[in-house]
Amino acid sequence: MPKMKTHRAAAKRFKVTGSGKIARARGFKSHLLTSKTRKRKRQLKRSGLVDSANTVRARRMLPNSL
Repeated sequence: MPKMKTHRAAAKRFKVTGSGKIARARGFKSHLLTSKTRKRKRQLKRSGLVDSANTVRARRMLPNSL
């Protein structure tokens, strides 16, 4: 059986934390920023975690990161 390959797009977007959770960056911060409040833009800087509904899907794309 051939080697399992990592989904390269997912590898660039997700990172596995020390406890095994999957970290991600938040979206909606690339353009049209003048209409967004300062607070909203500041909160979008922070990273988030992949929610439980999508964790299995993300792990499947990152087989070698566990």
